[in-house]
Parts: sequence; structure tokens; C-alpha cells
Amino acid sequence: MNSSGPSVVSWDATPPLAVSGRPQRLVPFVLGYEPIAEHTSVAGGRRFRYLLEPVTAVAVVFERGWVLVDGGFDPARVTDAESRRRYFDYRNYTPIVPGDDPLRDQVAAAGLVWEELAAAIITHAHFDHTGAARLLRADQPLVMQRREWDHVSTLTDPHGAFVIPEDFAHPDLVLALVDGDTELAPGLRVIDTAGHTPGHQSVVVELAESTVVLAGDAADLRHNIDHAVACGSTVGEAGPALAQRAIDRLQALDRAAGTTVWPAHDPLWPTWHEVIDALE
Repeated sequence: MNSSGPSVVSWDATPPLAVSGRPQRLVPFVLGYEPIAEHTSVAGGRRFRYLLEPVTAVAVVFERGWVLVDGGFDPARVTDAESRRRYFDYRNYTPIVPGDDPLRDQVAAAGLVWEELAAAIITHAHFDHTGAARLLRADQPLVMQRREWDHVSTLTDPHGAFVIPEDFAHPDLVLALVDGDTELAPGLRVIDTAGHTPGHQSVVVELAESTVVLAGDAADLRHNIDHAVACGSTVGEAGPALAQRAIDRLQALDRAAGTTVWPAHDPLWPTWHEVIDALE
């Protein structure tokens, strides 16, 4: 990272999150779309079949304050022609961001206030998840796994790794690094689901009547969870085995009474459909 990069601290060294009580509700967001080959989302999937997958995020709303999980694209990188060529010049891939800034718009429509955001969590550092970093103040840490940051900060080919280092390169950003399964606040924890990337994490939210697990890209599709089929895109020699361990863990959680695992990019998942249907 350059001299204007983030401050990097251990989670244990950060103040408690500025929330009170326990999670009360989830607010899902759909922030864009991307065409993804089936084999990328599902190990052994077809290479010629493409899915138009939603790019999603979720607000976890507490009695006071809220936490954002993932953040879509930075829309300025998509809408500016030069930036689009620089960051997204991949064969058979193009990001789609409807409107000017769907994250800001949907947060406002949900009645949430940015000043009351306690923190953001990213499941991993791919560019379709890191777009909210631009909006964070120094007292709103961005929580990620230490292994993920070690991976990102040592990349020799960020473009080939689907990472935009500039998403993290502003001086007000504070990265709070966790190690494995970690409780962040009452009813909110992250769990290790590495494989898709070396430090991928999923987010467990314990609501009053149920528990929701936000899988991130450890499970793009509900098919991954139902059939315990790992994601098809992994990093490193250990990636496929780790991805299978992650999906086995997510399937076990999904089978527990009162728990549902949400896939991050499934175009057929009802939660994302409801958001899309409610938008003009």
C-alpha cells in the first residue's frame, strides 16, 4: 500500500463497536449485477453457462447503531470509462451498477443514517465487495481477516486477483484484523470460511427468532449449500480443500434448527428478489 493507505490494527486493539443491544433485523441490499460462469460459482459447473448474479450487501441493525456487511462496487470505478477499462477489463465480464450510487440510495431508503454506522465487515477483498470502504470514517473500522489482508497487501498482480488496492488506499480508513472465528458484538460474529480467498469469512447474525449466516462467496448459490458443493473459484493449492471445508461448515449450520444460510450471489434467492422487485 502507498503512504495514503489505511491504518491497520488488530481487532483486540479497537474500541468496542458503537452498538447497543443485540441485532434486531437485517436489511438486504442489491447493489449491482455481474455475469459469472457457472463453474466459477460451483465446482464442476459448466463453463459455457453464465448467470447474471446480483451483487449484494446487508445491514445488521441493532437497538442502536448498525453494521454493514460487504459493500458492492465503488460505482465511480464502474461509471468512469477510463477506470472501467483499468479495473474491469476482463473477457466476458462486465460490472453493472444501476443508478448513481445504489448503496447510498438504499441505505437512505431504509431509514439508516451513515453517522450511526458502527463498522463495516467484508467477507473478502474482491472488488464486488469492497466498494463501501470509500465511505468509512476513522471511527468506523472495516473488519476483515488478517490472512485476507496479508494476501491482499502482498499481491503482485491485484488485477488478476480481482482486487482493487485503491479501494483500501485512503488515510481515514482503519482496517481491524481478526483471526478466525471472532465475536464482534452480542449476536454478531465472523467465522472462518477460507478457500475462495485465503481469508474469506462468513457472518453469523443471531436475531430474536432465528439465526442468519451471510455466506459471502463461500456459497454464491443456494445450490452450494443444499448439495455441499464448494465454490469453483479458489486461491492456492489448498484452496479447493479449504472451500469444501467451508461449504461443509455452512451446510451444517444451515441444517441447525432456526438457522438459514444466505447465498451471496444467487439470482433465484427470494431475499434478493424481494429487494429487486421493490426497486424501480
